[in-house]
Amino acid sequence: MPVFDDGQTETEVPVGVVETDVLVVGSGPAGSAAALFLAELGIPNIMITKYRWTANTPRAHITNQRAMEIFRDMGIEDQVLADATDHALVGDTVFCTSIAGEEIGRIRTWGTSPAREADYQLASPCLTVDIPQTYLEPILVRNATVRGTQARFSTEYLSHTQDADGVDVRVLDRLTGSEYTIRARYLIGADGARSKVAADIGLPYQGRMDIAGSMNITFKADIAPYVGHRPSVLYWVVQPGSNVGGIGAGLVRMVRPWNEWLIVWGYDIDDEPPTVDEAAARQIVRNLLGMPELEVEITGTSLWGNNEMYATHLQQGRVFCAGDAIHRHPPSNGLGSNTSIQDSYNLAWKLAAVLRGQAAPSLLDTYSAERAPVAERIVKRANKSSREFVDIFVALGVTEAKNEAEMVEQIEERKANTPEGAAKRAALVAAMELKNYEFNAHGVELGQFYRSSAIVSDGSPPPVPTRDPDLYYQASTVPGSHLPHAWVGDNRRRFAMMDLAPYDRFTLITGIAGEAWAAAADKVAQELGVPLSTVVIGPGREVTDLYYDWAKVREVEEAGALLVRPDKHIAWRSGSLPADPARALHDALASVLGRNGV
Repeated sequence: MPVFDDGQTETEVPVGVVETDVLVVGSGPAGSAAALFLAELGIPNIMITKYRWTANTPRAHITNQRAMEIFRDMGIEDQVLADATDHALVGDTVFCTSIAGEEIGRIRTWGTSPAREADYQLASPCLTVDIPQTYLEPILVRNATVRGTQARFSTEYLSHTQDADGVDVRVLDRLTGSEYTIRARYLIGADGARSKVAADIGLPYQGRMDIAGSMNITFKADIAPYVGHRPSVLYWVVQPGSNVGGIGAGLVRMVRPWNEWLIVWGYDIDDEPPTVDEAAARQIVRNLLGMPELEVEITGTSLWGNNEMYATHLQQGRVFCAGDAIHRHPPSNGLGSNTSIQDSYNLAWKLAAVLRGQAAPSLLDTYSAERAPVAERIVKRANKSSREFVDIFVALGVTEAKNEAEMVEQIEERKANTPEGAAKRAALVAAMELKNYEFNAHGVELGQFYRSSAIVSDGSPPPVPTRDPDLYYQASTVPGSHLPHAWVGDNRRRFAMMDLAPYDRFTLITGIAGEAWAAAADKVAQELGVPLSTVVIGPGREVTDLYYDWAKVREVEEAGALLVRPDKHIAWRSGSLPADPARALHDALASVLGRNGV
């Protein structure tokens, strides 16, 4: 007789303490992504958040190639793209005196310039898109819970204690007011820029919080005739009184094209926070848009602070922090949610490997070694980008203006057929060029190189940049680099190289002359009890080098091999086929897993 499975066994009432392998605090990009990755790997996990639901304001939005690759790896890329604003509509970033007013200039951003599009397409199978946090988080949460995560909303983290075997986490059910304990093997604090988990484990930080104040005003208004011909996510308005994060401009950000918007309006954080009622918010909107009669529906206002702070160590014992809890910075460069998702992508496979007994606990120490330098780099870059806005104001001459009339006069001078006007135009060229470090910083977005005990050097130095390392990503297979992109496949299918290296295993990539690596990998996988697959690339094999691009970027002989980690970073490589490939591979993988001598 058939037995109906209504899923009730997955919500059985626990006997005694609630137990799980990993407890994730926070349902933002870092938390919901961590839950998704753990669930994808079959690791029991619970995700809690003190909020009733996911983000209630658009917040982070630019979603770069590396984050999109992770979504591709999780099989949710199509879901994200379905809710995102397409790449072609994100990049004509405008500087103007108002949306309806004069333009000062435009920058093609996020790899949409003809001069940069090739760099982006050569680096990844995915392109940058725009998806507000209000749309992304539900996708991550839904896919995490479908795959096994127990999600608990309205559940607040209170405190924790850890011992040799696990972490006892005290939580508050905000619906009933009752407290209870969740016993987990590991705890991830993804609870935002004011993380209580990070505070409780005393993470060390550099920098400071709340260096400038900003206000968000969300509104609905159809302004397609003013923006549809110059599609972008960001429209910067240089106007008296506007002062986002202390940079002297107002920002009109597209939420949905072209009728949902968010204005960012700065205020002096050393003064009392401003109170903006609906009428005042509507006036700010009309001023920045330059449309005094526009019908506007104000949908919300909120205050937030710009930060310049990063953690120099990301964990203590069995407790880890991720996302804004470890890197706190302004939205410049669009790095926040992207880096948060990548933090969790780095951590989740390591936790799974340790929980399954495939790796020594020392593997977890590599999380800080690999991700803390990333946190430092993005916080410094984002704040530097924010400060570099001043070059535009200096070029316009508005920094010395004493009142609105002088400001307008200075902006007008760029039109003059005078030496001063010519100098101002030349200065604007340089100032706009500098903003590529914020809007086209491909090297910052993709160029994350890891140094840790989970990377086995082959003696090669890190790749030496041939171009500006912030602006340009340089592919390499030097251990610690991300797996380079190339298209491979056969006469019916096309795969990105990353598609050959799933998240649930290590992958060894070689060529036809290196086919002996396959038997070596099978032997090593059995010896170490670790999932390890081999991909042989070449004619007549499962996939071939369709455009002969892989041969140009693999940096090893055809008989050599690359050992790729689940997070697509190169763990080790062999330039050629050694006399005993099984021994060489065994030693390398054992070292990565902290199992030297096994």
